[in-house]
Amino acid sequence: MEYRRTTVRDMRRSNRSVILTGIYRDGPLSRQELSVRTSLSAASVSNLVTELIAEGVVEEAGSVESEGGRPRVLLRVAREFRYVVGAEVGETRVRVELFDLALNVLATVDHPIDAPEPEVVVKHVLEGLTTVISTSGVQPSLVLGVGVAVFGIVDAAAVVHAQTLGWDAVPFGQMLAEGTDIPILVDNGANTLGQAEMWFGAGRGATDAVVALVGSGVGAALVTGGSSYRGTRSSAGEWGHTTIMYGGRGCRCGAEGCLEAYVGAEDVLDRYRQAGGELSAEDEEAAFAELLEAAENSEVAATIVADTIGYLAAGFANLVNLVNPERIVLGGWAGLLLGERYLPRLREEVGRHALRQPYSQVSIVLCELGRDAVALGAATLPILRLLRNGGALPSSRVPTH
Repeated sequence: MEYRRTTVRDMRRSNRSVILTGIYRDGPLSRQELSVRTSLSAASVSNLVTELIAEGVVEEAGSVESEGGRPRVLLRVAREFRYVVGAEVGETRVRVELFDLALNVLATVDHPIDAPEPEVVVKHVLEGLTTVISTSGVQPSLVLGVGVAVFGIVDAAAVVHAQTLGWDAVPFGQMLAEGTDIPILVDNGANTLGQAEMWFGAGRGATDAVVALVGSGVGAALVTGGSSYRGTRSSAGEWGHTTIMYGGRGCRCGAEGCLEAYVGAEDVLDRYRQAGGELSAEDEEAAFAELLEAAENSEVAATIVADTIGYLAAGFANLVNLVNPERIVLGGWAGLLLGERYLPRLREEVGRHALRQPYSQVSIVLCELGRDAVALGAATLPILRLLRNGGALPSSRVPTH
């Protein structure tokens, strides 16, 4: 094994990263608060903050009174230092959004799609990127990066394996990079949603959590010890393809009895239609909402919804027993539609399936960032790289996750 010595430059970048991350995640903060939080000396904090201010990464944001001394100056990341783009690749649409570094939305564009073929998706992401930049008036050179959230497994080279949709080792990141000079970062949509919720939403403050995404498909982001758990080759979190019924319904992945085949929106609607139910809406999201409304008066719809809650609860109970999280966050457009109506019932059903001790230690809550939080989560990818690099701008355009 080859060992690399840690240099003074490495330590400086690491300390800048710690300070910048603290300011971004928990700011505005004073220099004194940063020194306490980071365990760095007051002199080190002061020197590094001076550097970051001079580079335009950090700015002063007012002051607060201190006990017996001068007011303390507060610091925050300069929201217009750079801009970021987040793109959500769904099965029925591609959404692209431009944000400042405070993650305020500056421009949004949606492209509906009939089938998520790689070439079609790449075309719409790149067109959306051009549109949001031009409509916002932001200079392309000031865009830090484009984070793209996709379905399936994303490896370190931004190659996508989405078995349910026939994407077999698609060099998705490279395909995007060929159409733009802006750095590209690609990750699974459940992971990007999870990062956003852990930073700004319902996962904030938790160190061991699961953020579940329930839409057309089903996935989860696993967080342990405050860090994302990705497994040996980044495929951890394919919770939708855990088996909950031996020999059960066929899943789009080719297996039988997967959780997704019972709680994914497409399959819930399919079960309803097979049971004789009828829906007037053609759009999947509208049809799912219509089904939930119909459950108030239709026995068939009520049964399908009750079964869906039960299957989702069983999936949550498996997470409770296996992972022992302190928090489970339910997100995704279908998850929120279901949870907004039936969260107490879902919690009760989880309690019926999970072991009592780990169930007593978990809270089950809804995503706080809304149904469109996946694109926002994707936008955190270039921000995370900026924080890890201590504010240094990326020198490589090689697509990564």
